[in-house]
Amino acid sequence: MANPPLSAPLYDRISRRNNIPRAIELIILFLLFSLLLYRLLSLKDHGFTWVLALLCESWFTFTWVLVISTKWNQVEYMTYPKRLLQRKLELPPVDMFVTTADPVLEPPILTVNTVLSLLAVDYPADKLACYVSDDGASPLTFYSLVEASKFAKIWVPFCKKYNVQIRAPFRFFSVESISPQDVSLEFQQEWKKMKGEYEKLSQKIEDASRRSQPCELTGDFADFSNIQRKNHPTIIKVIWENKEAVANGVPHVIYISREKRPKQPHHFKAGAMNILTRVSGMITNAPFMLNLDCDMYVNNPQIVVHAMCLLLGVSNERDCAFVQSPQIFYDGLKDDPFGNQMVVLYEYVGHGIVGIQGPLYGGTGCFHRRKVIYGLSPDDNEITRKLSNEALLKTFGRSMEFTKSAAKILSGMKTSSTGPNNISSCTETAYQVAGCDYEYGSSWGREVGWMYGSTTEDVLTGLTIHGRGWKSTFCSPNPPAFLGCAPPGGPATMIQQKRWATGLLEILFTPKNPFILILNGKLQFRQCLVYTWVVLWGLQSIPELCYAALSAYCLITDSHFMPKVRTNHHHLILLSCGLKIFEEVLFDYCKRS
Repeated sequence: MANPPLSAPLYDRISRRNNIPRAIELIILFLLFSLLLYRLLSLKDHGFTWVLALLCESWFTFTWVLVISTKWNQVEYMTYPKRLLQRKLELPPVDMFVTTADPVLEPPILTVNTVLSLLAVDYPADKLACYVSDDGASPLTFYSLVEASKFAKIWVPFCKKYNVQIRAPFRFFSVESISPQDVSLEFQQEWKKMKGEYEKLSQKIEDASRRSQPCELTGDFADFSNIQRKNHPTIIKVIWENKEAVANGVPHVIYISREKRPKQPHHFKAGAMNILTRVSGMITNAPFMLNLDCDMYVNNPQIVVHAMCLLLGVSNERDCAFVQSPQIFYDGLKDDPFGNQMVVLYEYVGHGIVGIQGPLYGGTGCFHRRKVIYGLSPDDNEITRKLSNEALLKTFGRSMEFTKSAAKILSGMKTSSTGPNNISSCTETAYQVAGCDYEYGSSWGREVGWMYGSTTEDVLTGLTIHGRGWKSTFCSPNPPAFLGCAPPGGPATMIQQKRWATGLLEILFTPKNPFILILNGKLQFRQCLVYTWVVLWGLQSIPELCYAALSAYCLITDSHFMPKVRTNHHHLILLSCGLKIFEEVLFDYCKRS
């Protein structure tokens, strides 16, 4: 087949056909309104249980309206990475962020595999830099990354030579099995060699974790001596530098542990992300950034090119502030009893959100435009005034070097990857912007960077971006872009969901809640309904619990809260048959959803 013309689009926006689900959802909505009307008309003839049921069902109806609005226009994107590569454009640099906080809850071997999968993506290595934020200031994590960088020198060429699909070693060697009749003898030998080297790496990290200190705290490890997890200065280490800017080599690897002091707020993950943004701005200053949790690895080696198809292929940048990929997990329990897979959220509700103003920012697996994170609006007409030295210092802090790098991004000036022998020299100036008191008097966390004020900083940051008028896009290639590990059981799930519910409710009490942002006219009405449904998610448990308890209460008090059917025997049979048919249709729809 002939190659597509160079003017062919880099992606297609495809609308899903969902007429039957729409009809079913409208029927359910009609039944809900009918039930509410019946309760209102007969309210005076009933007591407390009737009123409580009315209130609960009113909440369910309100929530169902929000769900219908969200799922009405389902959209997906189809990207064409080959078209982008055929144009022989100079691909833009990308800074990749990995965050970890606790070497016990987040074992370093997970972080190592995530980093190795990032270093081996199908993208020019001289255009990439991987920054690892360690909020635990753990010498074990640093030691693991140093050892992993040595393994990366043979792992990355191996993956690219044999076009390995899964580039996280722990999954590759556990999922992939070599078949002598299907692969060459050379590959079999290389496979066994790689497996042996990875087992050595894993054993080194395992042995180090059993010792009180992973290694002697001298040389590069001297900064980790006599420090406390929540009371230590900034540590920035260049673990590996691609000095010769080799496109087929290993990208830069930089370790960062930001300064922490007992009486200074650190703002959890949002604070760590802002430190990563500033430090990377001082060193490589790539116009695009990818952030990934330490327990999610790259499952599709071409994901960076897929994302670039969307970021570079839009005719207007306002249509693509960030590219979000769905969170998919590889180790979920059978039948997903705790709902950790979030299949419904991403497969149906998520594609519906894509059809409005774009998907929500999920906190991981997301590509950002740096200038959007720097607070730029899509129709900002005051960019010249914002680029004045006084405005830059007031917005971004007192570092002249950082304000210069920010000005380059905001003005649209082309930035390239840091040249040879420049990384190490830039780290000294980066210490200033990683200090815990740097943000005082600036706009970080309020108008610039990841937003403070909620433990669900990802939703709040995405809401702020959409509130400025930006749109976002969804990238779900086949195979999936990233895979992560789900909470192992009920208690871990409850802790996670409690934190989500608390953080989402906190957004309601911030100046950036959806009801305030819609007043400026830049947050679309239906997108406001989406965020309303999300931030009220934690309150859903109250009417659900009350409604579930009504049956037991009525049984004890010999009362009822459901309407009684007063009709003859034949009508009752017809009604039962009709309800049974509707129940089967609804069950089938819910099963597919």
